[in-house]
Amino acid sequence: MTLLHSGRCIPASAVHKVQSALNLFSLYIVTPSLPTPAAVKEYLLGLQARIVAALESVDGQAFGTDSWQRPEGGGGISRIIENGNVFERGGVGFSHVMGKNLPPSAAANRPELAGRNWEAMGVSLVLHPRNPYAPTVHMNVRFFTATAEGQEAIWWFGGGMDLTPYYGFEEDARHFHQSCRDALQAFGDDVHPRYKKWCDDYFYLKHRQEPRGIGGIFFDDLNTPDFAQCFALQQSVGDHFIAAYLPILQKRMDTPYGERERDFQTYRRGRYVEFNLVFDRGTLFGLQSGGRTESILMSMPPVVTWRYNWQPEAGSPEARLYSDFLIHRDWV
Repeated sequence: MTLLHSGRCIPASAVHKVQSALNLFSLYIVTPSLPTPAAVKEYLLGLQARIVAALESVDGQAFGTDSWQRPEGGGGISRIIENGNVFERGGVGFSHVMGKNLPPSAAANRPELAGRNWEAMGVSLVLHPRNPYAPTVHMNVRFFTATAEGQEAIWWFGGGMDLTPYYGFEEDARHFHQSCRDALQAFGDDVHPRYKKWCDDYFYLKHRQEPRGIGGIFFDDLNTPDFAQCFALQQSVGDHFIAAYLPILQKRMDTPYGERERDFQTYRRGRYVEFNLVFDRGTLFGLQSGGRTESILMSMPPVVTWRYNWQPEAGSPEARLYSDFLIHRDWV
């Protein structure tokens, strides 16, 4: 799309930037500083629908829908694809759950939450393409609030996205990290460097002494300067996911591969499983709060292998993943 101004053609990229700025300006005007969970829920449901539609257009196979209820309160909608044309497994889940007693993973460092009713909602996705040259990706945006009669609500946002390639391509890494920076640019020049480092530190397997992938951005406990700006940041992260990932997927999903590449992919997927079950706060929160196990563990890859003390051949593409990509690096 282009626009004409004084006889000159304005490119679509410029129009998009202006529209994004107007959307953020509008949000600050109409969104109150007090938390409005209903507005967050409306956005998250729309985000889930938009992402699923974009993924279906690439795969050519529809995602299934699994709606569920949680006995203690709330429920969710899990959109799942298995054995698709592109995705071996993928899940884009929405959940909105509530309760009276927080699990240890949430209350351990927040004693002020004791005795409060809580409410959590979010969209979380993990996509495992079948082709080893197409990377696994994770994205999550979430909102949490805890209330008590006669007291001010405690609330915060969290989320982020990160990329886990099996075979590294510098142009893919640069594109993904540029998209992450674009998502945060409107909120200050210092935000992206902080959230990138947070991601590098968070998605790190301490027992392996290696990153899970090439990182991206991660944030949690976001509640300043006010609800409107925090909500705007969450929306920007969610809205940038499709542009961050789909161009990479479409570039790599038809690359020829053989048994060697597939074997390495399933080996590296083991690292993904280890992180999710040992360190991931979202997984721990879901399981400890009595969440729906099938939806919590939909992030697991369908085919995984482990080997004892395996090392890649020196100079191989597999070795290059470790030396050039599984390192903390400024990509943009």
